[in-house]
Amino acid sequence: MKITRFGHSCVLVEDGNGRVLLDPGMFSSGFEDLRGLTGVLITHQHPDHLDVERVTRLLEANPDATLVTDEGSQLDVPQTVVHAGDSLELGLSVSVHGSQHAVIHDDIPRVPNVGYLVAGRFFTPGDALTVPDADVEVLGLPTDAPWLKLAESVQLLRDIKPRRAFPVHDGVLAPQAKGIWYGHFGRLAPEGTTFSEEPPA
Repeated sequence: MKITRFGHSCVLVEDGNGRVLLDPGMFSSGFEDLRGLTGVLITHQHPDHLDVERVTRLLEANPDATLVTDEGSQLDVPQTVVHAGDSLELGLSVSVHGSQHAVIHDDIPRVPNVGYLVAGRFFTPGDALTVPDADVEVLGLPTDAPWLKLAESVQLLRDIKPRRAFPVHDGVLAPQAKGIWYGHFGRLAPEGTTFSEEPPA
């Protein structure tokens, strides 16, 4: 399994059987030229996870790709809407976990949000603190957001206990501050977990 980041929460997971792109949003770049995709997975409707215009063009260029979304994300193209407990086969197996976005503020309505476990190995929760009922080898760890504090990221890392973790959802974090967050994750990770700035090769 190979994992490639395209900024913020956008990640490509691939092996010899499938190529699945997750959360191509407005803070991500470089994914537009991908071809041979078998799936595009969207955790939720917020534009930093779903750039509707670019995703629509990407799907036109990848006609064999299945678009998979939560129930709140709306595009004018065919899509498969999923909920917690669902599973799919997109060349890579995908299982669905969680149902709601984390609380930003009590006055802001929560939207649907699902997390995806890909190939039984890589998990990304979207904008939530979902702990899947499954072993996770590699975790895309949410790093900074209006709905998130560092202590919550660390607790998620400790609750999931992946073998390896790398940052996602860091597009809103100042570049000069990233080392502070990453340093804490490395020091506070549970025993047996390795945190690195880049996904495992």
